[in-house]
Amino acid sequence: MKGLTPRRRLIKLSVIVLACTLVLSACSSNNSGTGSTDGNGNSNANSGTPADTANGPMTKYDPPIEISMVRNLSDVVENNVLSVLEGETFEDNRWSRIYEEQLGIKINYDWVVKGNPDSDAYKQKMNVTLASGEIPDFTPVDAIQLKQLVDSELIQDMTQYYDQYASPLLKDILEQEGTAPFDAATYDGKLMAIPETGSNMESGMYLWVRTDWLDNLGLEPPKTMADVRAISKAFTENDPDDNGQDDTYGLVATKDLWGGFGGLEGFMAGFNAYPDIWIEDESGELVYGSIQPEVRDALLALQEMTQNGELDKEFGIKDGAKVSEDIASGKIGMEYGEQWNSIWPLQLNVNNDSDAQWQAFPIVSDLADNTSIKVPLKFRTTKFFAVRNGVENPEAIIKLFNMHVEKNWGETAEFDKYYAPPEAESVWQLSPVQPAPPKKNVEAFRAIAAAREANDFSTLEGEAKTIQEKIDSYESGSEEGFALWGWERIYGPDGSMGIADQYDKNGQYLLDKFVGAPTPTLVERQSTLEKLQNEVFVKIILGDPIETFDKFVEDWNNLGGEQITQEVNEWYEQTK
Repeated sequence: MKGLTPRRRLIKLSVIVLACTLVLSACSSNNSGTGSTDGNGNSNANSGTPADTANGPMTKYDPPIEISMVRNLSDVVENNVLSVLEGETFEDNRWSRIYEEQLGIKINYDWVVKGNPDSDAYKQKMNVTLASGEIPDFTPVDAIQLKQLVDSELIQDMTQYYDQYASPLLKDILEQEGTAPFDAATYDGKLMAIPETGSNMESGMYLWVRTDWLDNLGLEPPKTMADVRAISKAFTENDPDDNGQDDTYGLVATKDLWGGFGGLEGFMAGFNAYPDIWIEDESGELVYGSIQPEVRDALLALQEMTQNGELDKEFGIKDGAKVSEDIASGKIGMEYGEQWNSIWPLQLNVNNDSDAQWQAFPIVSDLADNTSIKVPLKFRTTKFFAVRNGVENPEAIIKLFNMHVEKNWGETAEFDKYYAPPEAESVWQLSPVQPAPPKKNVEAFRAIAAAREANDFSTLEGEAKTIQEKIDSYESGSEEGFALWGWERIYGPDGSMGIADQYDKNGQYLLDKFVGAPTPTLVERQSTLEKLQNEVFVKIILGDPIETFDKFVEDWNNLGGEQITQEVNEWYEQTK
């Protein structure tokens, strides 16, 4: 095992132990338990354990089984998916049907909460559930909640189930970004939950700008932070929409400060500030980005912009949905966000004003070479599916994962049905499990860009083919195609994914350096410290003295941050 990391050694050993177990159990199996069918549809009795080779990664349970889960119902699913799909509901839809019809798994929800997983309502409901100890069969939790379940001994070790039941495609997808997603779910060498990986890289920030406003005011796209400040000021003061009213803002933010739409990570990166991630300092130690002096400089700039009317002074009480209304009504000229922002909420603005045009630009700084600016990436594996002790078929959660990736990116994929059909772009969110290839979007862009250069789109397949069809529909000028403007702004010649392609090739991504399981003090103090941070930052942006930041740094350290930093560095030292 020379050259293997400690994590890989553990996996290697578990595979060896599992192989021995399989040989022994093959001779002693009592063939009792839940039945399943083999690849030919023939019934096979089995116990639902890894010893039962007839129960494979995609084998259907016969008779069917029922499992319990909990979920959130996002605004996107409620308003942009279910509202346009006939004959489908949150509980009964194309995803629940395929899981039941092809896998024999019927999904029941103990509860569903409206809102995103980071909403207060969802968090409170989940915390009550975890505190009661009455958890569903499969529970989607964050890293800290997973640690609580491990400590309470309520959940199963999933190591051997993952080794046997994860399909080759699923393993390829979950393991593309190394061991980090598994490290965060591994305790004492045991995989205590299945990580739902997402793309770290594709959560990078872009600066979305109303280019029709640039044209109206005779301005060039931003190349430096000084340009961003100047454009923001002009968009606020110079009537860019030419309506004779003082009703526009240069930049937008939400009360949450961070995130895929209206987040300030991209703005702060322009000051070499990286809040909410752990970065390496000059001595090789990990430090928390939120307490570094560069953040102070960025907050001061935002404060000045707010005092000048460039940010809405009510942003501190507006969530993303509320801010999207300002976007839709044409009040906003710039926003920092992820590559998908053109689909939502910027498409809302274009729907209301056909003259409105937005384009993504790389985030900028005042460095001489903008390819040197780092694009912060927070560790994106934030959801883990834990399996309650006593569940008869723990491997069923892995089968759901297998089916999800197969129907979207496998040999039998139907991407335009199960992922992003034209009538409901986010239909994939109906599935309770949503793993995705880490570079699927940029790889689709690269395929489309190559076909565009060759002027031959006939070779496109899968996701790239479906996306190009959307672009073709938009470029046809049809009424239906107009609703696909957002897709062209992502994958077209000037789209956001072209910037992601360059970020990647230039080596500009700055990854969160701490990807391990939460440390003891992090579990205890993280929510308190995050609340303190956001309250202080919002107050500073709205006008509190900048010295408040210095007091925040002191308080952060005293309230557990200093101990967390020590624990994080103890983990970091073990990884070297």
